[in-house]
Amino acid sequence: MDQPGFTASLVAGGVAGVSVDLILFPLDTIKTRLQSPQGFNKAGGFRGIYAGVPSTAIGSFPNAAAFFITYEYVKWFLHSDSSSYLMPVKHMLAASAGEVIPFSLVQFPLWESLKALWSWRQDHVVDSWQSAVCGAFAGGFAAAVTTPLDVAKTRIMLAKAGSSTATGNVLSALHGVWRMQGLSGLFAGVLPRMAAISLGGFIFLGAYDRTRSFVLELGRERP
Repeated sequence: MDQPGFTASLVAGGVAGVSVDLILFPLDTIKTRLQSPQGFNKAGGFRGIYAGVPSTAIGSFPNAAAFFITYEYVKWFLHSDSSSYLMPVKHMLAASAGEVIPFSLVQFPLWESLKALWSWRQDHVVDSWQSAVCGAFAGGFAAAVTTPLDVAKTRIMLAKAGSSTATGNVLSALHGVWRMQGLSGLFAGVLPRMAAISLGGFIFLGAYDRTRSFVLELGRERP
């Protein structure tokens, strides 16, 4: 990856990270409280949903910048023809290199595939707003299929010290939720999670694509 591409990914990733955290942090707080075994109201309800936003936004710039630098570099390193059936694998590897979580393994290959399909249908590369729409669909789908893992993570974080859930065993946490609450428990908070992450995908990936294009255009205009 050349210097302009590195700089564009660095700046765009940071801007995207800050943008999405400033807007969606309260929704994530609400989602976490909905998944709490104590119930929404006892977990805090709507109180203090903006607490911690500034520190989170400040920390998100370097994290998102590092993720996208890694993501773009791995894509560049594993460069192959865009029509290749191996493209989803390349995007999964790039996403896992940037951030090893199941959500990214679903979201980013789907985002790239939707962009490629839309580009093919209209016979030119997608615009930033179209990339944002693809990000929203990819984020919503990834949010839905990974909700049980998110529920398990929340239960582990909120478990009392010494309990079996507090050991951090995801499968044990999932089994406990299934036994006590069934399928509805495993997908607790799925709709607000999908709504928040769809909106987050629209903002995050749209802001990234637009900022990266803008920085690259500035670089080309310089003598």
